[in-house]
Amino acid sequence: MSEEQNNTENKITLVDDNGNETEYDILFTFDSKDYGKSYILLIPTDSEPEEQVDVSAFSFDPNEENSENGDIDLVEIDDDDEWQMVEDVLDTFLNDENMQ
Repeated sequence: MSEEQNNTENKITLVDDNGNETEYDILFTFDSKDYGKSYILLIPTDSEPEEQVDVSAFSFDPNEENSENGDIDLVEIDDDDEWQMVEDVLDTFLNDENMQ
């Protein structure tokens, strides 16, 4: 899946394999020393406040930007332990008012 940076820095557009575009708000990004990766967590732009939404999470390499069009490759998280780590970070974010 690829991502295009929009004019607003906290939004990105994901393009699926069929060319369909969906806009997301960047919830936050973080780095993991244990996995040696950077992660991005996204929520759909059209979601309502207080609405329960699915958070999408991907790993990425911030140093591998495609210079031609500004795209960054987002990699799905397949490893259960890695996914649990991402969920733990998300839970900490959601439960800590100072981080929001």
